[in-house]
Amino acid sequence: MNYTLHQLQVFLKIVETNSVTKAAQELNLTQPAVSIQLKNFQEQFEIPLTEVIRKKLYVTDFGQQIALAAAAIVQQVEHMDQASRRFKGQLSGKLRISVVSTGKYVMPYFLTNFINQHPGINLFMDVTNKDKVVDALEANEVDFALVSIIPPLLAIEKIDLLQNKLFLVGHANKPISSLAKSAMPSELPFIFREKGSGTRQIMERFIEKSKLSFTKKMELTSNEAVKQAVLAGLGYSIMPLIGIKNELHNKQLSIYPIKGLPIKTTWSLIWLKGKQHTPVSATFIQHLKNEKTDITERFFNWYEKY
Repeated sequence: MNYTLHQLQVFLKIVETNSVTKAAQELNLTQPAVSIQLKNFQEQFEIPLTEVIRKKLYVTDFGQQIALAAAAIVQQVEHMDQASRRFKGQLSGKLRISVVSTGKYVMPYFLTNFINQHPGINLFMDVTNKDKVVDALEANEVDFALVSIIPPLLAIEKIDLLQNKLFLVGHANKPISSLAKSAMPSELPFIFREKGSGTRQIMERFIEKSKLSFTKKMELTSNEAVKQAVLAGLGYSIMPLIGIKNELHNKQLSIYPIKGLPIKTTWSLIWLKGKQHTPVSATFIQHLKNEKTDITERFFNWYEKY
C-alpha cells in the first residue's frame, strides 16, 4: 500500500457527500483533481471502493470499511499534529461553528485574525438555515452558532457581534411608483426564503403584524438566490443589509422606505449554557470580547449610512 494522507482525506469527503463534484467543491479542488485522487487510491485495492449506477455514485460495503479505517488514520495524524504544536506552546485543535446562511457575510471578519494568529487551529464552518444551525448546536455537534434570532427554548450564552438590519429591496431600475411609506401594494411580486430560514421568520412576522397580503409569491432556498432573483427583476424582498453592500454601492439594488422597516435584530455568537469549552473555543471567546469593537469599526462602519 502506498496511499497518501491527501488521498485518504479526499476519499473521506467523497464518502461523506456521495459525489465527486460536491467533494471537489467542499475541498476547493477541481473535479478532475478529485477524480484523479480517487482513481489513484482505488488502484491500490482489487475490490471496488465505489460504483456508479445511473450516473449516481455509491460507496460499496468494502469502501465503507476502508472509510472507517481512513477516518481513524486521519484522526491519529491530527492528534500527532496537535501534540507537536502543544509541545511547542502553540494553540491547536478544531473550532466548529454553524452559521445561518446570511451570516457568511459576517462571521469570516470575526475569524480572520484569530485563525491567522493560531495556524494550528482547524476551522470547520457549516453554512445553512436557522433550523439546522439550532439543531447542530442543540446536538452539541458544534462549539458555536451564529444567529440573528435567539432560539427561545434553548439555554444558551452569547456574545453580541453586530446589528442586523432588514429592508425592502428591489431592482434599482424597477421603482415602485405607487409605493407609500405607510403600506405596500398587494400586487407586489414578493420573494421569500425557504421555511426554516431566520430571514423568512422575520419577514412573516412583519407581514402578519402589518396585515399585508400578496397575490404573487416566490420561495427560494438561499439569500444569494433571493438576491439574484431581485437583481433579475423577478420581484422584491425584505433582505438583510449585510448581504447587499456591493449591489447598493453599484446602484443595482434600491432600498424602499416602508413603515416598520428596517427590522433590527442582532448577530450573536451563541453556545450551550454550561458547555465545557476546549482551549481553542475558550480562547476564541476571549478574542471576540477583546476585538469585536475594533472589527466592527474597521469592516462594518458603512452600516451607519443606512
